[in-house]
Amino acid sequence: MTLYEFAKGMFRFQFKLMRWKVQGVENLPAEGPVILAVNHQSMWDPIVAGCSIPRRVSFMAKEELFSIPVISNISRSLGAFPVKRGQGDMNAIRQSLAILKEGRVLGLFPEGTRSKDGEIQKGQPGIVLLMEKSKATVVPIKIFGTRSLLTKGWGKIVVVIGKPMTPEMLQAPVGIEKENRREWIADRIMQAMLELKVN
Repeated sequence: MTLYEFAKGMFRFQFKLMRWKVQGVENLPAEGPVILAVNHQSMWDPIVAGCSIPRRVSFMAKEELFSIPVISNISRSLGAFPVKRGQGDMNAIRQSLAILKEGRVLGLFPEGTRSKDGEIQKGQPGIVLLMEKSKATVVPIKIFGTRSLLTKGWGKIVVVIGKPMTPEMLQAPVGIEKENRREWIADRIMQAMLELKVN
């Protein structure tokens, strides 16, 4: 058993005690490159998202986490890799594309940082760049209940996995200026995430 499998099993057990619920697992492609577009309201989000799907996920995480030796070692063992926020990090882009080229799953938080009020923020166009270069399918995921996890009681965690969106489905309409095309597509991805509801 790998560290990833052990950690996933441990957290899944913990989350089940929190009345964890996952909707739409059938929407995740069983194979091929996939980009998970996940909302971000808590440090728990990558763990919750990774535990909610059957495939292994490699998450892009802020560089600051990797400056803490213990957390850095654990994060890397679980498949995470650093990204320098607020700038074009070519190393992170190359690593992301390598993951997708191998037909694996890449986890991203398109908002770029945690939402301070829990509301979904504007998406950054970087996710569109990766989608276009890799031809990967994008799957929107919305997580509920992690913002106050372990601070205001155990609460309830719900993860809603949306319908997959291929690059062909995410084409900007004629008339959108070239410099605004990726922004328009990023907005469409965030809108799909925003529309996800708990059944």
